[in-house]
Amino acid sequence: MKRRLFLSGALSAFAMAGHAGAPAVSLRPQMRPKGLVGPDGRPRPPEAQDLIDAARLNGKVSYAVIDMRTGAALEARNGADGMPPASVTKAITALYALDALGPTYRFQTRLVATGPVDNGIIQGDLVLVGGGDPVLDTDALAGMAQQLAAAGVRGVTGDFRVFGGALPFERVIDAAQPDQVGYNPAVSGLNLNFNRVHFQWERASGGYTVTMDARSAKYRPAVQVARMTVAERSAPLYTYSDGGDHDQWTVARSGLGKSGARWLPVRYPDSYAGEVFTSLASAHGVKLPKAKIQAAPPSGETLVSHHSDPLPDILKGMLKYSNNLTAELVGMTATVARMGQAESLAASAREMTAWARADLGLEGATLVDHSGLGSRSRVSARAMARMLVAAPRHAALHPMLKPFTMRGADGKPDQNHPVSVEAKTGTLHFVSALAGYATGPSGRPMAFAIFTQDEASRAGLETSSEDRPPGASAWNRRAKTLQQSLIERWDAAYGA
Repeated sequence: MKRRLFLSGALSAFAMAGHAGAPAVSLRPQMRPKGLVGPDGRPRPPEAQDLIDAARLNGKVSYAVIDMRTGAALEARNGADGMPPASVTKAITALYALDALGPTYRFQTRLVATGPVDNGIIQGDLVLVGGGDPVLDTDALAGMAQQLAAAGVRGVTGDFRVFGGALPFERVIDAAQPDQVGYNPAVSGLNLNFNRVHFQWERASGGYTVTMDARSAKYRPAVQVARMTVAERSAPLYTYSDGGDHDQWTVARSGLGKSGARWLPVRYPDSYAGEVFTSLASAHGVKLPKAKIQAAPPSGETLVSHHSDPLPDILKGMLKYSNNLTAELVGMTATVARMGQAESLAASAREMTAWARADLGLEGATLVDHSGLGSRSRVSARAMARMLVAAPRHAALHPMLKPFTMRGADGKPDQNHPVSVEAKTGTLHFVSALAGYATGPSGRPMAFAIFTQDEASRAGLETSSEDRPPGASAWNRRAKTLQQSLIERWDAAYGA
């Protein structure tokens, strides 16, 4: 019985208007007149070069695929060359964190009283102490405020303070990103709502009504640590300035439309968490003064503790949603556990690089962060695929990877596609990466890594304020089409 080979047609997105030079036919090459059928009578898959040519990426393609059972290299192209891994880096970070922290690790956020509680009043300061929790949200802070009130606390004689010094502070993850992108916030030992603030606008008779809040599933406390002004201009859409104790944003009126919302990054994470907790505590009858930043860890009695979910659950969410802040926080926390401190995000990334080379066999790898947001990181496809094959790493990582939905001939997601893929994606402008595991109908498991980049098209993006540079979205869609084509080719060629 002949194997069914799905080589899907052009991306459905190319049918949309607005793509200059969009092809009118499939990106997939037709099979060559010669050799349509192999010696065994099975259809012969397209040549890898034909698939690469059809993708029109105008850049570099690197890949490696390995038989999981035998460890044999099945196919490679530029496999030893270092390429930007983008968010595939998070798979390395997950293993780094598990190795250093262990599967039972939970992040802890505390409320510490520096003096005794007398008749409901803390005789001293109350300090909100961050422990690097990457998933702390407004709901969790509300729960802590409720527990504080339930313990009988009504106020303080001293200050309300916040401490985020468990991890080094960074104003941004990657300085080359536009100011307004929510996936590039500040980093601290105290982080709330992934260090993002919710900006919402609605046109009214006298202009626009705007709100900035720390919303979660249950709460929407307004904040002043991030402020927005609607400006009369056409461009740029957003501007950012440091207000000294708050983030000052402006937005172009012409770009707002009737209504909308988006998440903006927070650059004052400690103050953000402090302001939100003050508001929540007040709602539970606990009166606190405006939060102050504390540089040193406090000593005193822990009145309330909040623990995160276990580390594997956090890592699975990190890989599923590709959250950059989570990756940086778990990576730096792992470095602190290994080395006793992390001087900076960059220093922590260097420590993870050394570990990855020694423990994972990622020879030649260079990682500038834990999330893959920085474009200067380099990993080879061959080393990445070999890492995925190693039994201990495979056992830890494979269950945390999310399914990668393959597409049918019509370009739509095909839940019945014969090739099953679990992988980590990675996307930057004009960079696309995919690494993981594929199994076809034969049951032959393969580990693979595919890295692509168009370095010339990335030139100048470091100074761009655009969320989506022209041509980037179309390029990345073609790169993802190529990834699926290669996986289908490998299944057809080696899945017997």
